[in-house]
Amino acid sequence: MFSRRVGLADLIDLCRVLRHQLGAGMALHQVMKKQSERGRRSLRPITGRLSEAMLQGSSLGKALDVEKDAFPPLFLSMVKVGETTGHIAEIFGELERYYQLELQLRRQFRSQTFLPIAQFVFAVLIMAGVIYIVGLIAGANPGAKPIVTIFGLSGATGSLAFLGVVVGSLAVIATLYVIISRLGRQKAWMDRYLLGTPALGSCLRALVMSRFTLALQLTLDSGLSITKALQLSLDATGNAYFASRAEGVVQALKNGKTLHEALEGSGLFSSDFLEMIASSEASGSVPEMMRHLALQYQEETARKMTMLTRVAGGAVWAGVAAFIIWAIFRLAGVYFDALGGKF
Repeated sequence: MFSRRVGLADLIDLCRVLRHQLGAGMALHQVMKKQSERGRRSLRPITGRLSEAMLQGSSLGKALDVEKDAFPPLFLSMVKVGETTGHIAEIFGELERYYQLELQLRRQFRSQTFLPIAQFVFAVLIMAGVIYIVGLIAGANPGAKPIVTIFGLSGATGSLAFLGVVVGSLAVIATLYVIISRLGRQKAWMDRYLLGTPALGSCLRALVMSRFTLALQLTLDSGLSITKALQLSLDATGNAYFASRAEGVVQALKNGKTLHEALEGSGLFSSDFLEMIASSEASGSVPEMMRHLALQYQEETARKMTMLTRVAGGAVWAGVAAFIIWAIFRLAGVYFDALGGKF
């Protein structure tokens, strides 16, 4: 409500500071007050407001709800898990690692796509230049045989029209992406669709499961009731589709079903995961199993996110290469037509 979204680098720094200072025994409101005075300049206003809210008796979770537009949903839900379970420093450590991985992958994607994007820009400018030059040649030789141009465009007007079409097409694609992203943000139907998409879906599922298993391990270790633990853990996934099934899972537990049966009825989890839940439930070692699975899913998430970033970078390369190849053939066609031959 008060501020724009906190940048990723700022969020990582905040998580790191909170992890260290809370782990050293400092009170949460003291850490926030200290950050409002000596922390990153961009974070001082918001940490100051959070400190004031906590001094007035509010929890960090409730204070963050007022500032929810400034923080990612995952951050908000995981902080509530940390406060409820008493593992707040550990939660900030997990958030720090996750956001560091996200920042690393963003930088990797940018480095992989910088050159093809630059090539695309130069290819568009070259084609616009050729259209302009063809128009000049035609204007200087009015009696000459007409030259077949790119899309029938020539001269300064044609060059500007070509640039307008390219830029306009990219703007339309970007606008549609933003609209769909905003309409589907934290919506169960969108998250369910994304979980079912090739490549991306498996990566998102590993990410969601890493959050769920970590949160369930912490909540069960804290002595919370199983229904409260499941509610918090499903909310902590940051996935609206998983969170939307929390009420059904909780109700199944209240009706006397086992954890394995309640989770199976949700339709969210794989058979392998459910088998491990059943085994650990029978032996009374669910928290220990969740701790093991959390590490496993975290490693799987890092691996799949890295692979997805490489695939996305390769897709940009392929798209730009296809455009450049098309442009080469179009320019070759113009050249041969100018010579009076056939391409």
